[in-house]
Amino acid sequence: MKNMTTAVLAGLALSLSLSTAALAEGKVIGVSWSNFQEERWKTDEAAMKAQIEADGNSYISADAQSSASKQLTDVESLIAQGADALIILAQDASAIGPAVQSAVNEGIPVVGYDRLIEDPNAFYLTFDNKEVGRMQARAVYEVQPTGNYAFIKGSSADPNADFLFEGQMEVLGPHIESGDIENVGEAYTDGWLPANAQRNMEQILTANNNEVDAVVASNDGTAGGVIAALEAQGLAGSVPVSGQDGDHAALNRIALGTQTVSVWKDARELGKAAAEIANSLAEGTAMEDVEGAMKWSDGPNGVEMNAVFLAPVPITQDNLDVVIDAGWVSKDVACQGVQPGTVDVCG
Repeated sequence: MKNMTTAVLAGLALSLSLSTAALAEGKVIGVSWSNFQEERWKTDEAAMKAQIEADGNSYISADAQSSASKQLTDVESLIAQGADALIILAQDASAIGPAVQSAVNEGIPVVGYDRLIEDPNAFYLTFDNKEVGRMQARAVYEVQPTGNYAFIKGSSADPNADFLFEGQMEVLGPHIESGDIENVGEAYTDGWLPANAQRNMEQILTANNNEVDAVVASNDGTAGGVIAALEAQGLAGSVPVSGQDGDHAALNRIALGTQTVSVWKDARELGKAAAEIANSLAEGTAMEDVEGAMKWSDGPNGVEMNAVFLAPVPITQDNLDVVIDAGWVSKDVACQGVQPGTVDVCG
């Protein structure tokens, strides 16, 4: 009997050992997305998931569907599912605080993805958003160095909206002060929704009797809303418009001449980097020891954080081949509807 008991216990110990070994084979990386309304998040997700799985880890996720309150519940659910690290694309930078604290309390590292979560316990990964704003402003200014400018900003709940505007003003502010450019209207775009951007643009056009010479829109979604408003007034193509993200529809608008620039942030690289950083943190690497990490404290509250910034690239008609050659978009999609001989890359 004693021998049987010993054998059973030994077998149980072996079973537990094998189970523990299986669990140790990889980490669980939980990803909380703010929404999937924009094309680019699906691109980010594909790259992120591929890298997570390549590292031998498991991917679990939740879509907050543009709800800050749902995102709090989503994060709690990801924690309950055993996430060893979290990647969070915040719907609301302030509202997400309790979720970050919950993770910290459980010893789970957090990567603030693309949008700032101003908390020293969150690692910040994004593109240089002020530089994106500068690139947008430079491209529009090159086409239209004088006249009435409108500014269609991002969501007021997203610090990136203000970083972008700060970058835009670094370039355009001196020209506004000199009187060469007049700011005839600016508005935040609730939720970054194109429909809200279109409504804002319609109001600015009405207030200025359609006398708007240039629009600095903060991403491709808002640019699409702006261009819809311009098109309704017969102005699309004659008013330069900026954007960012390299959305396929925006790249086609660039080829067609209705959008001037999209600052391309290769979401594939951002997603891959997030997966690698989350894996590193889950394995116990200190935030300051993450490869490429720097100290950064330029957020609204001056909180010092560990961060990695990737470099963006402005795309215009002149270098549309860059995104085509990189496999970001096919030539057929980028050049759809373009008249032969009007854009070099389209033939």
